[in-house]
Amino acid sequence: MCLGIPGQIVEIVDTENRVAKVDVSGVRRNVDVGLLWDGPDAVGIGDWVLIHVGFAISRIDQDEARQTLRALEALGQTYEEELADLRASAID
Repeated sequence: MCLGIPGQIVEIVDTENRVAKVDVSGVRRNVDVGLLWDGPDAVGIGDWVLIHVGFAISRIDQDEARQTLRALEALGQTYEEELADLRASAID
């Protein structure tokens, strides 16, 4: 099962490679934001994005992010496994 997990951009770490540090439920990791770098959906610090396999695939609003996080929490173990994967690759 593939999940997109909401996260909030907290820092742009590499403008050349279009990488941002994103907070996902308290875990911070680098995410490729290249798909959302330009145009009407361009993202910046404070924006919420939906992340799948290390890529921000869409910009979402805070309400959608919260609803999605609640739904993922309701899934229980699947969400915990995804968070464990994020923690394993987390940045200090």
